[in-house]
Amino acid sequence: MECRGMMLTGGILLLPVLVFVTSLLFWPGVLLKAYNWYWRRRLGLVVRYSHSGSYRFCYFSRGTPGGTTPSLLLLHGFSASKDMWLPVINFLPKEQHVVCVDMPGHEGTSRTGAEDYSIQGQVSRIHQFVQSVGLHERPFHLVGTSMGGNVAGVYAARYPSDLSSLTLVCPAGLIYPTESKFIVRLKELEQNITQEKSIPLIPRTAQELEDMLKLCCHTTPRLPQQVLRGLLANRLPNNDFYREVFLEIVGEESRHSLQDHLHLITVPLQVIWGRQDQVVDVCGAAVIQAALPHTQVDVVDNCGHSVVLERPRKMAQLLMDFVSAQEVWDAKSKKLS
Repeated sequence: MECRGMMLTGGILLLPVLVFVTSLLFWPGVLLKAYNWYWRRRLGLVVRYSHSGSYRFCYFSRGTPGGTTPSLLLLHGFSASKDMWLPVINFLPKEQHVVCVDMPGHEGTSRTGAEDYSIQGQVSRIHQFVQSVGLHERPFHLVGTSMGGNVAGVYAARYPSDLSSLTLVCPAGLIYPTESKFIVRLKELEQNITQEKSIPLIPRTAQELEDMLKLCCHTTPRLPQQVLRGLLANRLPNNDFYREVFLEIVGEESRHSLQDHLHLITVPLQVIWGRQDQVVDVCGAAVIQAALPHTQVDVVDNCGHSVVLERPRKMAQLLMDFVSAQEVWDAKSKKLS
């Protein structure tokens, strides 16, 4: 009887291991989603939904507004999701109110049509999100990376009263004096981009995924094959959508949206850029500073386009130092007035 009990106990203990191994082998994408769920839970982030009419936004948040620093709204890049910010949030102060939203059509946010995927369309949708959750009731700090940086910059130009300040991380949407590896490739594809099967940021195979990681990171992460399989499995069903978004954001109306709106940005601005960025060249920081001389520029050495993933601790430190400095400056200005 005792032996049978031990066998039963052993079987119960073995079951989670078998489930884990089976998931790793046959459903690595599911396992990665479960890992993100665990990480969000560990960081105290709560997934929520808000609506603007029939349109649904998916986001997660932590903390409450009204602290010593303004709320942070973080906008992710092309083909990513709100989860890309998890490494940075890990290093933010626990009391900091932070909100991360899935960009239009991405992850849990409504997928509609091309009108919402242009930069102007995304800006309008993000403004709807801000209003739907009441984030505009007090000025907040907006952060955007890559495509999200393009959106964040145009948002700041269109809705300056919503913001206390702005951080752009390797933003797209500029005219870059030095063309990056990706821009050169994009120009090669330009003539037949609608028919081209292989777009560097939309991988279809494990090898193309590895190539994308090499393009986006200065130090390519060494990921086990099962993790690569999981990442690819989660992306493949969305590739047609990613292509639709990509064609919108590189089209004539969106490609230089940030450049066209720089002169309208009036809030304090920080630019963070990886010195070895191969997607959009670091010279973009000088372009912004030439248009807006008071911009604070922080260039991160030994870092590529994915500052959020490669240097999350540094990113969090630079961000909070800037936000805190703006609060000190505002307090001094109020005293003097």
